Amino acid sequence: MVISDGNDGREKPLLPSENGLLSRPLEWKLSQVFGECAAGEEVQEVDIISAIEFDKSGEHLATGDRGGRLVLFERTDGRDLRSRKELEKMETSMVLRHPEYRYKTEFQSHEPEFDYLKSLEIEEKINKIRWCESTNNALFLLSTNDKTIKLWKVSERKVKKVLEMNVDSSFHFSNGNTLGQFEAHGPVGSLSNGSTSDWIGSSTVGTFMPPSNGIPSLHLPVVVVSSNEFTHVAKCRRIYTHAHDYHINSISNNSDGETFISSDDLRINLWNMEVSDQSFNIVDIKPANMEDLREVITSAEFHPTHCNILAYSSSKGTIRLVDMRQSALCDRHTKLFEEPEAPKSFFTEIIASISDLKFSRDGCYMVSRDYMTVKLWDLNMGSAPVATFKVHEYLRPKLCDLYEKDAIFDKFECSLSGDGSRVATGSYSNLFRVFGTQVGSEEATTLEASRTPNRRAGHPLQNSGRNLIGFGRRTGGKGSDVDMNGGYSFSSKLLHLAWHPSANLIACAASNSLYMYYA
Repeated sequence: MVISDGNDGREKPLLPSENGLLSRPLEWKLSQVFGECAAGEEVQEVDIISAIEFDKSGEHLATGDRGGRLVLFERTDGRDLRSRKELEKMETSMVLRHPEYRYKTEFQSHEPEFDYLKSLEIEEKINKIRWCESTNNALFLLSTNDKTIKLWKVSERKVKKVLEMNVDSSFHFSNGNTLGQFEAHGPVGSLSNGSTSDWIGSSTVGTFMPPSNGIPSLHLPVVVVSSNEFTHVAKCRRIYTHAHDYHINSISNNSDGETFISSDDLRINLWNMEVSDQSFNIVDIKPANMEDLREVITSAEFHPTHCNILAYSSSKGTIRLVDMRQSALCDRHTKLFEEPEAPKSFFTEIIASISDLKFSRDGCYMVSRDYMTVKLWDLNMGSAPVATFKVHEYLRPKLCDLYEKDAIFDKFECSLSGDGSRVATGSYSNLFRVFGTQVGSEEATTLEASRTPNRRAGHPLQNSGRNLIGFGRRTGGKGSDVDMNGGYSFSSKLLHLAWHPSANLIACAASNSLYMYYA
């Protein structure tokens, strides 16, 4: 039985505390900001971040935007300024430092397309990003838009420079000019055979007709490789396409390192990394008559350690756990996770739809996000969630207005910390919330993705009569939901965030800006 006090946005903690000691609430601080617009600068639609993901080691971070671009960041922490021996000696102090990142590279992952058979425009917007196992210091990652999945390889190469040209720069033309002058100024010189050189375009080096007796100093150019300068090259290694009739909402890597799944509204497909022209349909909920359709798939995720188990959520608020060993088509679930029956209405069915689903690192728990709450599930107990965290309960009386504005269909993501002791999710007005999951924890922190997080400290909370405490502090415990009347906007929403796999670092996307906070 879940016991709720109905005030502090949480119902029951999930995880037992380690050694009986309860973790203290974290004090969050601003770490870094990338891509923040200047005052008065208009944000372009194509620059809005639509996906964000850390790799398993936390050494790299990737973001995707609505313009189809992928931007990669790498962890620094001053590592490039120290030798290996120095790093080994400073290993202890390095652990105590919070992760810091720098821009690595970016490239165009997807382009806008048009499906002529269905007369349908396919947006370039990146829906999901997933990192793959790396080999030979190269980075591999999957990215997808609504229809096409791509596997990218990002490698580092040394810069090549031309040290010597193929002709001695002291070579003299008949008019007295040298080749060095020709390269610098590009004159149309008269050659010994009476012809003139052909000058092409605006290049600083012209194309000319050589003398009839040839150029005695002609030789192969000398190219050197710089040992200090590097460039990053992104190559598309695979394109997985023509497998989904509906918009792809999820991709997830398997723990075997060889396969991954992709899901749309009605089907889940299993892919082999090395095979791009064939996939296996493992889940299909499409009815024979589309008028009988009652729910759609909203998210799918592989189990972190068992390669044969995956979970997928639905628009009815249920989660199904399936075992691929049972049959080729997983039309029957192994376990069903759903809440007990409750009075339903038009709006409650909409807000019950699960927008994101994640496993804990040990695979014993799941976290799901619907419109109003974050729920935590024990894989051994499917009758009810073991914890429910209320994100913005004050919006419940305003569901009709949210429906008219289409805000009720916003899809918020959620993320668990590496040790599973906390869960984070986004809200409106670029706010996000962090809840403690340990037994006895009352941690429920509200933070703002902003460089000036205290700028709204004077706005009253109409649902509790309290003031919004400044960034990086607890919001006063019970009754701390933030009301967005009078200056709080539904258009500025924090949909995408990711928690570092081993450190207390949260990266969140507010419009086109990437904010990082550490504790």
